[in-house]
Amino acid sequence: MSAPDGRSGAGRGELTRPRPVARPLAVAIAGLGTVGAGVAKLLRDNAELIAARAGRPIAVTAVSSRDRTRDRGVPVAGLRWYEDAVAIAADPAIDVVVETIGGSEGPARALVEAAIAAGKPVVTANKALLAVHGAALAEQAEARGVALAFEAAVAGGIPAIKALREGLAANRISRVAGILNGTCNYILTTMRERGLQFAEVLADAQRLGYAEADPAFDIDGVDAAHKLAILAALAFGRPVDLGAVHIEGIREVSALDIELAEELGYRIKLLGIAKREESGISTRVHPCMVPKAAAIARVEGVFNAVVAEGDFVGRVMLEGRGAGAGPTASAVVADLIDLARGRLTPVWGAATDALSHAPSLPMEKHVGAYYLRLMVLDRPGVIADVTGVLRDHAISLESMLQRGRAPGEAVPVVLTTHDCVEGRMREALARIEALPTVVEKPALIRIEGL
Repeated sequence: MSAPDGRSGAGRGELTRPRPVARPLAVAIAGLGTVGAGVAKLLRDNAELIAARAGRPIAVTAVSSRDRTRDRGVPVAGLRWYEDAVAIAADPAIDVVVETIGGSEGPARALVEAAIAAGKPVVTANKALLAVHGAALAEQAEARGVALAFEAAVAGGIPAIKALREGLAANRISRVAGILNGTCNYILTTMRERGLQFAEVLADAQRLGYAEADPAFDIDGVDAAHKLAILAALAFGRPVDLGAVHIEGIREVSALDIELAEELGYRIKLLGIAKREESGISTRVHPCMVPKAAAIARVEGVFNAVVAEGDFVGRVMLEGRGAGAGPTASAVVADLIDLARGRLTPVWGAATDALSHAPSLPMEKHVGAYYLRLMVLDRPGVIADVTGVLRDHAISLESMLQRGRAPGEAVPVVLTTHDCVEGRMREALARIEALPTVVEKPALIRIEGL
């Protein structure tokens, strides 16, 4: 309220002065594909809101992409354009470099390394780069005292990185897991809902744009493994270790297995699971059977989910869209807002010399329950032969399911086990496959009580 003389009521004799406008945070975007263009659009469309939350405007002032003529749905006129993305690092007018080129090598890696060396903070959506080179890049960023931010690298718009590194920082994390690839989740969901085989649904996913022309990165579990390696590094405070992740994809999941899983009370999901064990850290990506009543079993279609378990907070689950221009751009801009506010968090949640070096556990040491589906000739003694092999390897059965009879023909037999050691199960499986009455490779899917 003004005083009668028109001066500020905050103090008589003191004229009201406008607040100085903070200098915009100058951002360069390298890579103007789906994500890069999405970031530019979000910064433009929500500029006023972002400035209020960042304490200053955030402006794109430079870009780099291979094709100047392509219409990306955002104006690029007036921006400095770099043919060579790495040259952005030397631009003194750039405050932050956003890398959305992708790939673990080539210009993406060269740009990030050059930007860090130049003392510029980097925001990246590149999970492959972080999974492969994250340990070295974190050391470089720490040595230069700059931020390397990557909220967008895991699960798109789900704030999984901030949740683990900041929101749950006071907790000792025992497990982090989740549905980390929307393409695989869409395929498995559609196979179940429509009763179709894998190849049919993959073709449908490619037509809809959910799967790439070469889908191997997704369906073979590599994309999920990159993300899990990052989550495990954050959850357990240790350098990222992609080589320790056991990786299986979904190519061999059949419509029959999905149907039988439903009959047994399960749904099949491709999960990434990292767990703190007494003797080290286990990290694995593979199809799992999860109880239909579990929350993660109800995460369908292209959606992702991340579950973390902490000693004080208990279980936390985050669900949302794991890819796409909007969700991924949202995560990139969240990092930019942190940088505009001057927030600097160590890449893996702690300084390099404070990170753990807990050993990685091989998959052979995994202990859990299993679903085993055999196609066997319907002859007397077949089941006795199979159960005899399991008995020899100290594997006990929980249940058995056999559909109908077809003497002399192949029929499916489903066995579920109590907890046993993976190494023993693999040895037993090799012997079972060699039985003359087993007519095709057995299907093995691990059962998880997530």
